[in-house]
Amino acid sequence: MKKAALHIDKYFITGDIDERIYGSFIEHLGRAVYGGIYQPESPQADKNGLRQDVIELIKKLNVPVVRYPGGNFVSGYHWEDGVGPKDKRPEKIDLAWNVIETNQFGLNEFMDWARAAHTSPMMAVNLGTRGVEDAKNIVEYCNLKGGSYYSNLRRSHGYEAPHNIKLWCLGNEMDGPWQMGHKNAVEYGRIAAEAGRIMKMVDPDIELVACGSSGLQMDTFGSWEDTVLSECYDQADYLSLHQYYGNYDNNTADFLANTVAMDKFISSVISICDSVKAKKRKSKNINLSFDEWNVWYHSAEQDKQLERWCKAPHQLEDIYNFEDALLVAGMMITMLRHADRVKIACLAQLVNVIAPIMTSDTGAWMQTIYHPFALISNFGRGHVLHTITDAPVYESSHGDAPYLDAVCIRNEEQDTLTIFAVNKALDDDMELTCDLRQFADYAVTEHIVLTHEDLKAINTEENPDNVAPVRAAKSAQIEGGQMTAHLCSKSFHVIQLGKC
Repeated sequence: MKKAALHIDKYFITGDIDERIYGSFIEHLGRAVYGGIYQPESPQADKNGLRQDVIELIKKLNVPVVRYPGGNFVSGYHWEDGVGPKDKRPEKIDLAWNVIETNQFGLNEFMDWARAAHTSPMMAVNLGTRGVEDAKNIVEYCNLKGGSYYSNLRRSHGYEAPHNIKLWCLGNEMDGPWQMGHKNAVEYGRIAAEAGRIMKMVDPDIELVACGSSGLQMDTFGSWEDTVLSECYDQADYLSLHQYYGNYDNNTADFLANTVAMDKFISSVISICDSVKAKKRKSKNINLSFDEWNVWYHSAEQDKQLERWCKAPHQLEDIYNFEDALLVAGMMITMLRHADRVKIACLAQLVNVIAPIMTSDTGAWMQTIYHPFALISNFGRGHVLHTITDAPVYESSHGDAPYLDAVCIRNEEQDTLTIFAVNKALDDDMELTCDLRQFADYAVTEHIVLTHEDLKAINTEENPDNVAPVRAAKSAQIEGGQMTAHLCSKSFHVIQLGKC
């Protein structure tokens, strides 16, 4: 049996958790919108066409913010096409995903859905094929009470009160040559600065996310961040990170070691942000928005066969297995360990498209990755204690990878201490110890485990609970101020302690 230890000090705090780190993403892509959150013909839909079975599953995830409407889609999107009378909305080609967009679901429908799902919007503006004026117009439409052309237009559409959207993305993945309106770093930095300046003239209380690199693998990574922030540092509040991981080689150990790469990615971007801060002699920190992250590779071959110019196809519909759930847990733990700077994150995406929730015409169910997200989102509130992990390591393509990914969170309001831990050893249990003498009056109140004997196990509509969390049969124990927990091989654990 492997042995590992956690070292924490309740006075040594990494940072407060911004609840928006548990955000998600809805793009006009595949069946995320049409057939996902919106399906008027479904018996599960309400009078506005919003699927209530999906909303109930989303509420259990406790998602505080959802990014919309893209993604690559936004770089060719005219938001005006999706507002006003539905019989006058144009059907248009979407060059991002080679489909037809009907525009029957748009900005106002999204706001209705967000309220019903108990979440808030993270709205993206088109800085690809459009620019500064359109960015100004959509903020005016959404956030002004009235008395101007676009605010009065919103009121004429039946929304008397402003939407009051406070979080905005300045485009999407503008470093990517696949992006409509792709720009180099100077071009994007300048338009982001000017769009941001004008948007904040309309509403000074909004927060803005500038585009970082589309992934660590980009040739321009590093220089892109430095140049963009050198241009728009004063306007930006956050810099975005995007990263997806896959297991094309069917090497589970190496796949789970991607948390090492993710940690290096985050640390590198923080360093660049602080370098620009120093060069510009600024006092403001640029924090991070990891607004696209997930496992994504299962649907790659299937998507190559899709017919062009159809409507809402089965696109990017990864069917997730148990090992994917383990990596999702590890990725969330990695972001939490950087809670001092990672303030926003969006699991991409929410429904049907590389998503924790899947739908059919007859129902909705939870994929394997739903469970670690829900557990961490619901238990992971408070502040992160600086967690030192002492665990054996193994060799991976990313360098030495610890067999244990873990983080400790203290919630002073609820008087709880929560440990999230992933045992990445595939054939070996682990004994985890933690010195809890600073929490002498605490006892274990919950020990939940997500595990399965088959790494490739999946959930389906017919068998939705094949991979699901259970209360641990052998719970963690505290004796003499030390907690000892048994972590079975290939497993994710939530151990919560509270006052006796």
